[in-house]
Formats: sequence, C-alpha cells, structure tokens
Amino acid sequence: MCGERCRILCSQWRLWIRPLVFILYGGIILGFVPYLIYTMILKDMNGFEIAWLIGGIFVFLAIPITLWEIVQHLINYTKPKLQKHIIRILWMVPVYALNAWLVLKFPSLAPYLDTARECYEAYVIYNFMMFLLNFLDDEMDLDATMETKPQTNHFFPLCCLKPWRMGREFIHRCKHGILQYTVFHLMTTFIAFVCGQAGVYEEGKLSPKNAFVYLFVVNNLSQFVAMYCLVLFYKAMRRELDPMSPLAKFLCIKAVVFFSFFQGVAIMFLMKAQFMHDIFHIVAETEEERLKIERKDSSILQNFLICIEMFIAAVAHRYAFSYKPYVDEEYETGNCCHTFLLIWDISDVRSDIREHVYVVSEGMKRRLTSRGGGWPGGASAVGGVNGGDEHTRLIAPHAHTGSHTTQRYMSTSDSEHDIIIQQGEGSDTEDVKAI
Repeated sequence: MCGERCRILCSQWRLWIRPLVFILYGGIILGFVPYLIYTMILKDMNGFEIAWLIGGIFVFLAIPITLWEIVQHLINYTKPKLQKHIIRILWMVPVYALNAWLVLKFPSLAPYLDTARECYEAYVIYNFMMFLLNFLDDEMDLDATMETKPQTNHFFPLCCLKPWRMGREFIHRCKHGILQYTVFHLMTTFIAFVCGQAGVYEEGKLSPKNAFVYLFVVNNLSQFVAMYCLVLFYKAMRRELDPMSPLAKFLCIKAVVFFSFFQGVAIMFLMKAQFMHDIFHIVAETEEERLKIERKDSSILQNFLICIEMFIAAVAHRYAFSYKPYVDEEYETGNCCHTFLLIWDISDVRSDIREHVYVVSEGMKRRLTSRGGGWPGGASAVGGVNGGDEHTRLIAPHAHTGSHTTQRYMSTSDSEHDIIIQQGEGSDTEDVKAI
C-alpha cells in the first residue's frame, strides 16, 4: 500500500515540485534574515559589509527567478536535446551570484570558489554551442544548407584571412574554435589554482615573474577566438536561427561570460592607473602593500557588481531561455528522478572533448606531414527549414520523415530521448536509447 502511494506521488511530481522548491528556498531565506538583522544591529558595519549586505539582497532576488525557470523546464521537458543545455546555462546565474557573494564575505575562499566558477563558465560556452547545433540539426541538413549559402567572409580584425569553405569545414572550424576555449579555460584555471597555491600567480601583478601575465594572455586569445567563431557562426546561420530568437540568447551569453571578464580587466587597469585610489582611500607605505590593497579592492568591486548584474541576468534569462516554447500537454515526460538525472549526465561533454582533442591532434599531424584532407566528423541530418514561430517549430510531431540516413552533429553519447536515427526510405522513426 505504501509502495503504491509512493508510486502515485512520484507520477504526480509535476504538481508538487514547484511548491517544494520554493518552500525549501523560503526556509533558507527565513534562516538567513535573522543573521542579517544580527549583523546590522549588533555589529558596526563598514563599507565592505554594507556591500556584502546589498549584494546579498540582489543574489537572493536573482536565485528564485532562475529556479522558477529551471523547474518549469523540468516540468515541460519535451525537447531533451535542447532543454538539457538550456538548464545548464540557466544554472550559471546561481553559480556566479553565490560565488561572488561568498567571496565578498570570505575572501580566503576566493581561489577555490573562483576556480569552480571559471570551470562552469567554460561549461556554459560549450553548452550554448551545442544548443545551437542541436537546434539546427533537428531542422535541416546542416552540411547541405551551409554549402548552398553565400560565402561568409571573415570580418575585422581577421578580414585578411582566407574564407573558410562553406559546408562541413565551416561548421567544424566554428565548433572547434569554440570548444578550444572550453578546453583551454579548464587547463588555465587548473594551472592558475596550482600556481596560486605555490605563491607564483599573484593576480593583478603585471610581472614576467608571475604566472598571471602568461595565463592572462592565453585566456584572452582563447576567448577572442571563441567569441569570433560564435559571431561568425551566427552571421552565417542567422536566418536559420531566427525561429529560436537567437539575438537575445547571444546577448545573454556574451553579457554574463565575456562582459564579466572584461569588466574585471577594466577594474584592474583602473586600479593600476590609480583612478580609483581616492574612492577606496588607498594609502600604502610600500609598493607591495599598495599592490595587495589594490588586488583586494578590485576583487571586492568586481564581486559586488556581479551580485547586482546576476539579478539583471536572471530577468533577461527568463525571457531569452523561456520554457513557454516547449509546453506540450500531450507529451509524456519521465519521472522526476529520471528527468533530473538526464540533466546532470555529462557523457556528452566527455565525448565532445575527446572529439575536439582528436580533431586538433589530427590537424596538427596533417600540417606536420603536409597532407591535406577535410575536417574529421560526421555528416548531418537531412530535413527542411520549416516556417513558424519558436513554439510551433519546437513542439511539432516528434517523428521526422524523409528518405535518408542521418548522422547527427550532436554528441555521440547524448542521453536517453536525445538520439533519433532515421533508417531507410520512408521508414518510421526509431528512438534509440544511448547506453
């Protein structure tokens, strides 16, 4: 009898998941408010503690907005190939906001928390690119569509480079140009953490003796390549991406990931140029003490601004990555645990990183041995470009028809519900579960 009730309760998880999440969140808020009152009344708050308090207000306003959108995507989980990546992107706001807020209060945790945040930043860039590829892969023969499009030329500052041939070469160069940032960022983040523990990193100190300078240059170059490839891909496929309202999504990703990076760089150089010394009342007797105070105040200002910006980002994400286009009352989603586990399955990430390493190594071998050849990789799916708005395009018959065999651009290890293979002329769609 108890087992039957549990089974019924689990089958109705879409009814109680929203109240449960917000009851738990409300409990956290109720526990947090008394601590804030204690801090305000019993302690003499300085400017940094006031910044932490104000930042906390924005953080705890941003998180429920994002949680609501994530829960709504889970309830209406009708397009796993797309929504899996959307949910991962949405988690960026809580990760960034909590990281910045905790570092304001506990600066000693900054090396560990910032390492986790930067790893997730690379993860977000990967997920956004896969989201775009999976969307296009469902709608058309990506190779064939790209080959019929007019040549997309490089733009400033790389306008002197030879254009990439439209088709598979263009797609793979854009994809791996973005994936390299994910790989490089993970590597440089780990190196920065190790160097920080060894005392040879010293963030903000522009000296050839510190690892910061070299990692800063590598990260900037890698980020520029990723941003360039992302914009170039958008420029080439803008018409095909129109049904999913791409501009807002592009701006959200650029604003959170790339703007926060350049914001930190700008703050660092403003501190170096002593434009902010009067604001922060920076007075030091020695050069070493001045640099230490500058790094501390730069970190405080950067994290305080991120706390505020994440509230704005949460509101923007609610519209840019809305769950509404995926609402389909007739679609039967899995049980709560199954859907939740699908979100955290990262086998696709491992697969794509392995593919990226293989592509780069093969490309280097061909260059070293002076042999030609195209980019490794599979063909794409075949299909037409349909009209209609985002909801119409996404919530369509789940079976595709056509006389072709497909090989998707998506990861070879995508989770259950994610892989659809069409076989034979006019044959029915066969759902294949990834093991």
